[in-house]
Amino acid sequence: MVRLSLLAVLIGFAVSVVANLCTTVYLHRALSHRALTLKRPAAEVFRFLLWITTGIRPRQWVAVHRKHHAFTDVEGDPHSPVLLGWVTVQMKNVALYRREAKDPDTVARYAKDVPRTRADRWFYDRALVGLAIGTGVLVLVFGWQLGLLAAFAHLNLYLAGSAAVNAIGHHFGRRPYPNGAGNLQWLAFLTAGEGLHNNHHAAPTSARLSHRWFEIDPGWWLVKLLVVTRLASLRLNERKLATPRRERASV
Repeated sequence: MVRLSLLAVLIGFAVSVVANLCTTVYLHRALSHRALTLKRPAAEVFRFLLWITTGIRPRQWVAVHRKHHAFTDVEGDPHSPVLLGWVTVQMKNVALYRREAKDPDTVARYAKDVPRTRADRWFYDRALVGLAIGTGVLVLVFGWQLGLLAAFAHLNLYLAGSAAVNAIGHHFGRRPYPNGAGNLQWLAFLTAGEGLHNNHHAAPTSARLSHRWFEIDPGWWLVKLLVVTRLASLRLNERKLATPRRERASV
């Protein structure tokens, strides 16, 4: 049983790596901040993988994240540890996200450039269907017991990592730039670069979250691969630091 559990965690971690890469490159850097533009085939692959690994509706995620940048750590921020406490955000991040994502005014205001497509109506808005397909693939490949355990491990790892970016990433870490987020390299390893959060808030329109030679941004490796294979193009070749006011305008 111990061996089975360890194997399930390893498989779940591998699935979470895929989900985190899709989240940071597609949802965060491409859709939310337009730091890169993806060719349609690449965008569709990212969207499908997100659907079966997270069930996230892209326009909702974009809206919540852009509102976070518009009201970072002040009244109106959907998930600020400064306002709520980092433990509360870590434990209740899913509930905080869902509350804001279900607000039609938030989605209409902050994701008006991410329209609801026919594919969304038919497939991608059905989160449970996507998760069922993803879980079904794991069960088909690894058997029902290992597959279900791996799916459980993945969801917990992914949700914990996403919560940590919002909670721990706005409470702990290095702050080379004058904003409330922190850089945590260990968290960046677990979230495909998102742990370099101080850098991101300093230059939100940059597709690269690592700013110094010793910082490692795994998501940037995938971005570079997409650019080299002409599946993506960068918005900026040089990072542009944002003032707090300009950060709100850049979302």
